[in-house]
Amino acid sequence: MNLANIGQSGLLAAQNRLQTTGHNITNAATPGYSRQQVLVETAGASASSAGWIGRGVRAVTVQRAYDAFLSSQLMQARTRGAALAAYGDQVAQINNLVADRSTGISPALQQFFDGLQAVASAPADIAARQELLGRADSLVSQLRQANDFLNEQRVNLNEQVSTTVQQANSLLDRIQMLNQKITAAGASATGMPPNDLFDQRDELLAGLGELINVRVIEQDGQVSLDAGNGQLLLAGDAVFHLRATPAPASAARLTVSVEIPDGHGGLVPLALDETAITGGRLGGLLEFRRDVLDKTQDDLGRLAVGLAQSVNRQHAQGYDLSGQPGADIFSIGAPQARAFGGNSTNLVPAVVHEDAAGLTGSNYEVRFDGAQYTVTRQSDGIQVALIAPGDGPVSFDGLQIDVTGLPAQAGDGWLIEPVRDAVVGLHLVLQDPAQFAAAGLGADQLPAGTANGDNALKMAQLQLAKVIGGSGQAGPGQGSMSLNEAYARLVNTVAVKTQANQTAIKAQDALYQQSHAAQQAVSGVNLDEEFILLQRFQEQYRASARLIDAASSMFDTLLGLRA
Repeated sequence: MNLANIGQSGLLAAQNRLQTTGHNITNAATPGYSRQQVLVETAGASASSAGWIGRGVRAVTVQRAYDAFLSSQLMQARTRGAALAAYGDQVAQINNLVADRSTGISPALQQFFDGLQAVASAPADIAARQELLGRADSLVSQLRQANDFLNEQRVNLNEQVSTTVQQANSLLDRIQMLNQKITAAGASATGMPPNDLFDQRDELLAGLGELINVRVIEQDGQVSLDAGNGQLLLAGDAVFHLRATPAPASAARLTVSVEIPDGHGGLVPLALDETAITGGRLGGLLEFRRDVLDKTQDDLGRLAVGLAQSVNRQHAQGYDLSGQPGADIFSIGAPQARAFGGNSTNLVPAVVHEDAAGLTGSNYEVRFDGAQYTVTRQSDGIQVALIAPGDGPVSFDGLQIDVTGLPAQAGDGWLIEPVRDAVVGLHLVLQDPAQFAAAGLGADQLPAGTANGDNALKMAQLQLAKVIGGSGQAGPGQGSMSLNEAYARLVNTVAVKTQANQTAIKAQDALYQQSHAAQQAVSGVNLDEEFILLQRFQEQYRASARLIDAASSMFDTLLGLRA
């Protein structure tokens, strides 16, 4: 190895370093890019009478500055942050709906009971009666508008779930393609790691993590992915796409499934447990639906049932201006029973509201094992009833269920939603103010007359009566909350969850900034540092060129001796 070859090795090493430094500089703002550096080693030495004489330098590989632990921490921070942001965007809308105490349900409820007080004070006044019905209609409108808003939000959430699933599938396909490219690059003649492909794949993995929480398993340059519960999404060249599918007992509720082979060349959806999807935008949306949307709509429905049932029950104890017993003031939606997919029959059990004081706000699952029906409360998993086919109506938790005549087979199941759609059926059915039963009974146990407002006063006192939220075994008026308290609890629950989310977002943002700073300290490009390296490698290049020039001069000197 002569001096010219040593200079040439230096030129090549300096050129590689200059190109890599330039690559770093131009990608300093590229998302997911990791700083690269050329690793070099001595080219060895040759033995001579004077000792071992070096033969220059050679480039070994281009290495990216990467720390798997720090990158994993950053990805987890992004995943959790995306979940909190998605949850926060949704819960803020409900909080805005219920937080304004100057308009909406709370003042409408107060005005309704003020109207009852006014009729109790002047029971024969038709104007006061008409004003009361107007306030009752306004209360119904406020409850229905709130429920319509929640239903619209449910539809919008379904659309977001579907869109997020499509985006996740697109990223899964791109990650699988990069897996193939990385494998091909590793099998090439150079066998060197394709750093830029690794960076691109890591950025796609982080983007996928912002949509759904995934566990990354890397082996031999390939990554496999599962949904955090062991269900594979990517394994080798096989991609198992996600799908937004209707829930077993509710076509209006989208859940997430994974497409798996059916053994006959086709694909079938395998439903994922929603509680196992804990991160990413998808996890945030599903958690919001379980934690806030369902609970708020159930609480609103329970409030409507408590209002309608307690007011109607007391109104039936009074008498109108014609001396007739009071008819219903409000109608209310009945409990909904929905058959699970795959049932042997589309028929459902008959379910009615028995008493609002016993309603828990939970949904129930009914299963038939061939001999008896088991009713399980979903909120806590407690079995609340065991029913034989011939038992007739059975009561529990403020409900009454009847499975008589149901042609069920073993394995059939149903979902009972006692109050989810109750507000849909809420209407003001009493239209004639003269039919409002304000009067009570007199001493002779006969209608007390048009000047009596005893029953209207008792109806007004329902504002403070405990008519909602009993133990499940409570009798009429033996609940734990009044109508005002029930709505205040709904508002406070949403407010607490909103505040908790905002606090969590702040904490998570601080954690993300910390994780990002730690990762960038290892993998990020420092332009000042790269400029210094650029100057150093330029000098190395010039010095190596001077070696070649010196070798040429020495060679010319030898040629001059012959002359």
